[in-house]
Formats: sequence, C-alpha cells, structure tokens
Amino acid sequence: MTDPRASTARRTIAAHWLGRVAYDDAHALQEELLAARIEGRVGDTLLLLEHPPVLTMGRGAKPQNVLLSAEAREAEGMTLHETGRGGDVTYHGPGQLVAYPIVDLNPDRPDIRRYVRDLAEVMIRLAADAGVGAGVIPSSSKFVGVWVDRARRDRWEDPIVDAEGEPAGDLAKLGAIGVRVSRWCTMHGFAFNVRTNLAHFGAIVPCGIQTKSVTSLEALGAPHAELVAIASRAAVHFAERFDASVTFHEASSVAAVRSTIACAAVPSEVSP
Repeated sequence: MTDPRASTARRTIAAHWLGRVAYDDAHALQEELLAARIEGRVGDTLLLLEHPPVLTMGRGAKPQNVLLSAEAREAEGMTLHETGRGGDVTYHGPGQLVAYPIVDLNPDRPDIRRYVRDLAEVMIRLAADAGVGAGVIPSSSKFVGVWVDRARRDRWEDPIVDAEGEPAGDLAKLGAIGVRVSRWCTMHGFAFNVRTNLAHFGAIVPCGIQTKSVTSLEALGAPHAELVAIASRAAVHFAERFDASVTFHEASSVAAVRSTIACAAVPSEVSP
C-alpha cells in the first residue's frame, strides 16, 4: 500500500471559523483532530476562533509570571489552564484571532523552525492587510512572535540587538506563537491581537518578557474589520504559505468539526 505521507500532491486545508469557544472545548477538539490526523483519518485542518478571557501556561511557563491571584482572576472572569505548547504564559480573549493548525508537516516541511516562521509570516501578512508594518526579531529564541515598532507603524526594519539579545526601539508584540508537534503533526498555533483588551495583559508577564509591551491593530490605529473577515484572510495567507488550496467554512462549529472526525472514524463496509 502506498503511504499517503509520501504523496507530492498539493495540500488541501479545511479552515473553520468557530466564533467564540471556551478554551477547554477548543483544546479537546484539537486533541481529537491531532489523533485523527496522525492516523490519517482526516486531512489538514485550520481552526480559527476567539476565546473568552483565559490565561494559558506553556511547558516553559514560570508561575511568577502570572501576576493575578486566583480570586482576582475570578473577579475578572479569567480562567487559567496549563497546556502542552511551547513558551511561557499568555492571554487569550475576545477580539484576538486564535489559529490552531492541525496539519501534517510531512513530507516536505518537517522543520519546526520553518513552521514557526510560516506562522509568523501569516500574521505579518495580516498586519500588512491593515496597513501595519510588522516583522520578527531575527535569531532570537526569547522574542519569538510578530512585532511592530510603534515609532514607525507603517513599516518594519529589523532592530539592532545588543550583546544581551535585547532589541532596540519601541517594540510591541502584535502576535504570539506557541506550538506542539507530535509525529510531525501540529497543534496550538498563534494569537493575533486585533482589538483585544490590552489591559488584560496586565494579569501576566506576557511570554515572560518584562522589557516589551503588547499591542493590537486597534491600538495601532488600523481600520476596523470584523474578526471573521480577518480569519478568512488568515486562511488565505496560511494556504499561500503552505502552497495549499483552502476551503473556508464561515459558519462552522465545534460540533460540526467533531462530526467530521466521527464520520472519518466509521470503517467502510466490506462486501462479502
């Protein structure tokens, strides 16, 4: 039997706009999709959504980077979850586009650094759609993500980095990245601040970085756009970056995606 992972056919991606989804529900759906993708029962999938206010702690998170007590978080309507992605602590909330690609990087893309750069490029293109110049800080493991220089919002120039690895300039993070890869299949992804409540980032030391702040398209003066429209553009940019075709399901749901997994799990009937 031919291994489907060895195929050189162009990728196809099913992108689903899910609206606002609780973190636990989205995480469980990712786990189900990841298992199905590893087994070859489903194709590449891109989940696009926003979360209610939630703090998530990656594998490298330091507890001291969560600044609010449990009581204060409850008063703010914020939940806290430990998760298997890389990175430190981050915030998700309304007005932030979250993308969870469940894709097999085989056969042509089994390179985590390349994958992280691909995710960054999707957010850079989303920023450009809104007239904002954004980029990455080269050769930096601490400053992973997508950044803008608030002194020149319409263009990005790679900053000068000092001997301690600290970049110069009035830089602010526009998008965060945290991934998990299992058998070269991915989950988790990126969070892109569109009109996020930036005050909520005061609950944490975002991504463990004390010397730089966080921003959003709204704070940078970008024109207003509905989150679903930005999600649609994200699907297009993701497909371009992965040399794939994409189908965007605008009115999808967790239940609808879960049903595709269930249908894929039903074995075909064999005629006697």
